[in-house]
Amino acid sequence: MSSSELSDERTGRPDDIEAVPVRHPGRWIAAILVVLIAASLVRSIVVDPNFQWSVVGHYLFDPRVLRGVRVTIVLTVVSMVVGVVLGVVLAIMRRSPNPIVSGASWLYIYVFRGTPLLVQIIFWYSIGSLYKTIDLGIPFGPSFVHINSNSLITAFGASVLALGLNEGAYMSEVVRAGFLSVDDGQGEAASSLGMSRMQVLRLIVLPQAMRVIIPPTGNETISMLKNTSLVSVIAYTELLYSVQQIYSVSFQTIPLLIVASLWYLVMTSVLYVGQFFIERRYGRGFSRAERATMRARWLGTRGNRGVT
Repeated sequence: MSSSELSDERTGRPDDIEAVPVRHPGRWIAAILVVLIAASLVRSIVVDPNFQWSVVGHYLFDPRVLRGVRVTIVLTVVSMVVGVVLGVVLAIMRRSPNPIVSGASWLYIYVFRGTPLLVQIIFWYSIGSLYKTIDLGIPFGPSFVHINSNSLITAFGASVLALGLNEGAYMSEVVRAGFLSVDDGQGEAASSLGMSRMQVLRLIVLPQAMRVIIPPTGNETISMLKNTSLVSVIAYTELLYSVQQIYSVSFQTIPLLIVASLWYLVMTSVLYVGQFFIERRYGRGFSRAERATMRARWLGTRGNRGVT
């Protein structure tokens, strides 16, 4: 027996274990199938003449399409501003100890989340048939201002109303989740120091809730950008309606829809990049497991939105 074997026997050290990697043939088979399917799809898209890529390139930077892109961006920004402001107000109302105030907020959220966005767009665009004039004055008293509904609520106004008011219902839940993430003890401690309820909310709760509110707001913005395509039903010239006007004359439907899809992908990609950095910035205080749980909850909220 060699000296090394004798020393191993004296020390009681076990023999070295030879690690054998686990084989995963199923993963390789699945990967090969995915690659083959993806390659066949790419080949069919590139080779098939029905896609008319030359037409896509011709209209990609058409002035009418670019004007639709600008209108889509403006509509997204304005509607999101309305939705965020309204969402904060509704979330504060939900936290009110007054049952009438909190009940009104709950009813608003219930109505706007429970009806399709497309129906809301058509409703606001047709509001002139319900109210001929919009009167401003003392409730149950004299009116001082009389405005024609059709002149006030244009296609742009109806689009902002529908998108913004609908977004406010969803943003209120995002803001409320941010409020709930702040420990109640901090608010109680601030109240014991003599701070009012609004001071506690503005100086203590809201700054800490921002790291929970900001990241899912990126998801809402991306969803808003895509939802703007719904206003094409009221003939507002955003991106989708712009390409619809073109292919209604040229009858090149598929290439023009590809043009619109490419522009939507470009705009959402920019928002995805911004959302990535925002999530990384505001997720610094969370562990990896907490960030994964938050992301799953946000994505689950977005998934449920399609049902409501």
